[in-house]
Amino acid sequence: MTGQEIKLMIKSAGIKLWEVAELLNMRDSEFSRRLRKPFNADEVANIKRIINELSAQNESTNN
Repeated sequence: MTGQEIKLMIKSAGIKLWEVAELLNMRDSEFSRRLRKPFNADEVANIKRIINELSAQNESTNN
C-alpha cells in the first residue's frame, strides 16, 4: 500500500497524522517521511489497528 493511500485512510477516519505517528513511537516528521515509500502488509495491519483504536477513542469522547 502506498503512503498516499495510508494518508487518505487516516484522514478519512478523522484522525491526525501526528496521532498515528505518536502510537508508532515516531516523530511527526519521521512518519511524514515514511509516507513517501510503500508499506508492507504488517505495517498496514499495524496502522489499521491504530486507526481503529483512535476512532474508538474519538467515538467514546464524542458520546
